[in-house]
Amino acid sequence: MYERLTDKTNQPTAEEVEKYLGDSYPRLLKLEEFLRARYRLSKEMRFPFGKNYGWGYKYSDKSAHLCHAFFEKGAFTATLQIGVADIPALSAKGEGLWANRYPCGHHGGGWVHYQVLAEEDLSDIFILIETKKKPGNV
Repeated sequence: MYERLTDKTNQPTAEEVEKYLGDSYPRLLKLEEFLRARYRLSKEMRFPFGKNYGWGYKYSDKSAHLCHAFFEKGAFTATLQIGVADIPALSAKGEGLWANRYPCGHHGGGWVHYQVLAEEDLSDIFILIETKKKPGNV
């Protein structure tokens, strides 16, 4: 795991997030572009789950949570909760993360923590988000 922004008393600015993510920042922008094109996107800076996760953006469509993107030095981790077990085909990395998800719910779903290190990782994130919530009228 990469170093995260874990000081709850020091909320990062957008400029600090960009610098911290470094070469991974354009991938975060592509995630946001994908979300804006399909949902009525709301983005909020949050420190939701304590020091193990740190600061990140919470992305929502109205009141429906889509995912979190937790900031890491040179990367970010997308965290999603999906309520169903039936997921379309993912990459080998995505399949492994789904198989080892933190289980929750009554329908075989769970929490996935997907560290985005390369452009191709975004494809899995997009599939997981659209499985969680079908795109709506934007």
